[in-house]
Amino acid sequence: MNTTKLKNDWKETKMLAKDPLLLCVVLLIFLGLILFIIYPLAKVCVVAFRSNGRFSVKNFTEAFGFWYYRQAFVNSIIVGALTAIIGTFVGFIFAYSISRANIPGKKFFNIIATIPIVSPPFIGALAIIMLFGRNGFISSVLLGMKNANIYGFKGLLFAQVITFFPVAYITLQGVLESISPTLEDAAMDLGGSRFTIFRKVTLPLAVPGIASAMLVLFVESLADFGNPMILAGSEFPILSVQAYLEITGMYNLGKGAALAFVLLVPSLSAYFFQKYWVSKKQYITVTGKPTSSSNSVVSEGARRVLFAVCILIAAVVLMIYVSIIYGAIATSWGNDPTPTLKHFKYVFQVGFDSVKDTLVIAGLSTPISGVLGMVIAFLVVRKRFLGRRLMEASSMLSFAVPGTVIGIGYILAFNKPPLYLTGTLLILLLNFIFRYIPVGIQGGVAVLGQIDPSIEEAAVDLGADANITFRKITLPLMVPAFFSGLIYAFVRGMTAISAAIFLVSANWNLMTVQIMSQVESGRIGAAAAFSVILVGIILVSMAIIQTILRLKYHTKTSLLAR
Repeated sequence: MNTTKLKNDWKETKMLAKDPLLLCVVLLIFLGLILFIIYPLAKVCVVAFRSNGRFSVKNFTEAFGFWYYRQAFVNSIIVGALTAIIGTFVGFIFAYSISRANIPGKKFFNIIATIPIVSPPFIGALAIIMLFGRNGFISSVLLGMKNANIYGFKGLLFAQVITFFPVAYITLQGVLESISPTLEDAAMDLGGSRFTIFRKVTLPLAVPGIASAMLVLFVESLADFGNPMILAGSEFPILSVQAYLEITGMYNLGKGAALAFVLLVPSLSAYFFQKYWVSKKQYITVTGKPTSSSNSVVSEGARRVLFAVCILIAAVVLMIYVSIIYGAIATSWGNDPTPTLKHFKYVFQVGFDSVKDTLVIAGLSTPISGVLGMVIAFLVVRKRFLGRRLMEASSMLSFAVPGTVIGIGYILAFNKPPLYLTGTLLILLLNFIFRYIPVGIQGGVAVLGQIDPSIEEAAVDLGADANITFRKITLPLMVPAFFSGLIYAFVRGMTAISAAIFLVSANWNLMTVQIMSQVESGRIGAAAAFSVILVGIILVSMAIIQTILRLKYHTKTSLLAR
């Protein structure tokens, strides 16, 4: 930061003091970010590097002196890297087929790619057991295999790719749609073959987006907890699961924190590499008009192949969700397919408290997270004060940190007075609020960048203070971004598992934790029934929000509007 900018920021900060309400909001947000994002992470680092009250690397040497944990680290990196490569490849095929190949059924394929995003991340793992496990429909019933084993590397990698390829699809669809088709038209007019155009025009322009998608998938896979917990098994250890077992099973906080710290380093490195290097490598294609292609850059034969591949991927995704529904109504999966509602009765008789708790926690945290995201976006874009970039970076930090690390951090940070929150509703709410604000902030920043500041300046000139200007002028203009952040926070709140599993208690439990418990107990039907109810609640809530938007604001948003 140069001296002039520092002076200007200091001058603006002093002017901020003239608006006490705005100053209080800035200070409260800083306090919240420090307490509920930075402090838990710092606590993980402190506990990891401390032994007998002194600085030490003993926790690391003890943890990684054991071959099992070294193997867990290697396995996590391998699965993360392969998920990034294969998931991005599948996402690229989907995105390219929809944006360039003009295949039929684009809306259908778009919905198929959205389904895994609005469902619990480990639902794929549950379906894979139901299809390819010992009593799996495909492995046992169709193929007649005895004692089929889907646990370990192959099952986990399959689940990770199915779970996370939609993230790559969303990223790459945006990248491909931003590349002007007139460039490909020009190359074709100059005599280039379709494959040469793809290799020398489309693919090089998409490379930064592909690299970005791969890094995001690597971080997502490394941070994932649900799929490894269900499918990895003891013969294929994964670091996030071992950190959880070390904390909850052995109650060895030091060693658990050391494993979490090791998990944190590659996740944060990949995130910052993606945010501050890859994102700056995006190419800008100056297009002008026309923006639609006048030529077909994909041959008829290639279009048919891409369509067939999309059908195949869609069939796999549909098979997963149909098996979950079927598992919820079958008397005994793999043994007795007679339809029954006993699993749903079990959910409402035994597990209804977790349904109610999940709705309460997600319902309370979602609006707070949405409003907080908009306020932070407003401050970052419209106000100048010292620490503004720190506010933005720290609020986005929870996006990059694995949920397991955050969960361990909250356990370490809030288990003693004066911040004794363990087992309470408040610790779950605070975790959800501060963990899921980044999408709201990103959306708010993007929308504010398109709103002329002179509109707000006119309101101030007419006598409105910062509070009224934000509520009456800025916030209504940010409605699409606000609801997009709201939907994201609600979906994540309903499907959270990796951090939440450390924070639930006898008083406050979650449906996702119940699903994990049912799978571990072998009650596949009950786990499937919980999953169907969970996805049903999410879809109904999204439909209600989108209806409100359409009727009241004459606009619409979706989870994909990020």
